[in-house]
Formats: sequence, structure tokens, C-alpha cells
Amino acid sequence: MLNQASVFQEQFVPADIVHREDEVTTISNALRPIHSHGNPEVTFLFGPTGVGKTCVAKHTVNELEADLSDVDAQYVNCWQDYTRFGVLYKLLEGIDAHGTVHRQSTPKDELFNRLREQLSRPYVVILDEVDQLAEDHVLYDLYRIPEISLICIANRKDDVFPTLDTRVRSRLETGLELQFDRYSQSELVDILSGRVNEGLTAGVVTDDQLRRVAELASGDARVAIGTLRAAANAAHQSNATRITDAMITQGVPEARQRVEKDGLDRLTDHQQELYYIVKDDGPIAPGELYATYSERVSDPRCKRTVRKYLRKIEQYGLLESDGQKRARTYDER
Repeated sequence: MLNQASVFQEQFVPADIVHREDEVTTISNALRPIHSHGNPEVTFLFGPTGVGKTCVAKHTVNELEADLSDVDAQYVNCWQDYTRFGVLYKLLEGIDAHGTVHRQSTPKDELFNRLREQLSRPYVVILDEVDQLAEDHVLYDLYRIPEISLICIANRKDDVFPTLDTRVRSRLETGLELQFDRYSQSELVDILSGRVNEGLTAGVVTDDQLRRVAELASGDARVAIGTLRAAANAAHQSNATRITDAMITQGVPEARQRVEKDGLDRLTDHQQELYYIVKDDGPIAPGELYATYSERVSDPRCKRTVRKYLRKIEQYGLLESDGQKRARTYDER
């Protein structure tokens, strides 16, 4: 039944992108100066989770690398590499220039200087979840290196620009911005059909079932693909010849739980602390939440940063808020 299980993994990038052709073309055009040794503007991709931002960015950069032999590229997940050191190290790693870097003793400025000195050809950098950066000065670092072209991905513009240092913001907010909206039900069906054709045996799932999966996913491609993956795994494990409606129904909560777990695993230590306080004590008001958080960690972040963290946790479906300003409360979703 499962011919190619990898097509149902989150990191899979299909050869053909459907219903994001305009976005692919726009990003490709933005990167076109690289073909003539020019410097593209910074490109920002905004939109909720599960709308194809990362997939489109990776696909477009893959196409560029296929067209040009003298270009390097690197993907950085800023959930994992959220410090200036982490980002610079990841980029040095991408061009195999990280060999003598010591995580405990090498100064960050030395990493920056090494990266600048090592680059002699275009380097396209995808910064996913860029609003997770704890030290946004690294954006200024990368902007100053002419060989680097930045594609920055985040859920909301408001979570990126207002928190940037003034000199960083003044240089970046003139870049190209693309907004990604939720997929429609029919668009999700087309996306699922492509995965089915590549990953499953013919005839194991019907078009009506794909429409049902798309309806239950509410515009989130990750949930839709995860539901289909869970249903296919259930059929495979029970030696069934086809996916049943019951397997799809059971696959939806499994897919959502997996998305939530992935989101929780990605949280930084401070974000996880906030999540568990809300989980244990919610519904909880912002003031009480911040006071408890400040008692539990040795180096609490400022209230503005904590508000940013809470918005991020909400965007990943782990928490929900009710009310406005002082009347707001947070609770586990």
C-alpha cells in the first residue's frame, strides 16, 4: 500500500508545487539578480502554519540550484538555531567551513568574519520562523554580506518588524513581502492527490475520501497530509487492501496531536516554561503568568518578549487566549 512513505513526511518537497505557482514565480523573480551577479532584496513569506511557506521556499531554491552550478544554499530552522552563534554556525556548516569552530570558546564575531571571508559565490539562506531569533542582530550581519540572499519566513509581519533593532528594521522592511492564505478544500484535495499518486498503491483511497480529509483539515496542509499518513499506516498495519472511512476519522486527531507535539518539541526552554505554567494553572492572567514565570527561571525575558512568545505558542495551537489587554487570560487548547 505504501509505495513511498517519505512523500507524507513534513520535510518532503514535491517536484511540482500546486496552487502556489504564483508565489514560486514571484520568489524566483526576486532571486533572478543572482543570475547576473546582482544582489536580490530580502524576501519575506508570511502566513499561518500549514499553508506551504517552507515548502515553496525550499522548492524555489532547489530550482535555482538546479539552474546554477555556482550557488550555495542553506535552510535554518530558527526554532532550533535561535541565537546569533547558532545561525552563523549553521551557515558555516552549509559551506563546510565550520571545522575548527568551538561552541564553547569561539567568539561570535569570529564566526561572522569567517563567514564573510569564506564566501566567494552567491549563498541563498532560508531563515524559517525568523521571529524566533533571540538575537536579531544576526539579520544585520547577514544583510551586510553581499553574497547572501535572505528568504525569511514567519507567521505574522507584526511579530518580526516591531521587535527588530531600528537599523535592522530600516534595511529590511523595504524587502519583498508575500502573504500566504489558507488553502481551500479543493486545493487541499489536489495537494493530497499528488501525494497519493506518488506514495500509495492505486485505488486504496477514493476521491470522496480525499475531499473528506481536506474538509476536516480546515485549510492546513500539514493536518491533511498527516491524516492521510495516519490512515495509510493503519491500513498497512492491519493488512487492509484499502483505506476505510473509519481510518480517516481516527487519523484526524492523530495528525493534530502530532502537529501539536512537533510544536511543543520546538519550543525554547523559556517558551516551554510558559506553556507548562498555563497548562498547570490556566486560565491565567498575563500578570500572574509573568510573575510565576519570573520565579521559575533564572534569567526571565522582558514582558514584551514574553508576549511575543505567547503569541507564537498560540499560533502553533498549543494555547488559546480570551479577552483583551488586562482582561486577557491564557489557557491550554
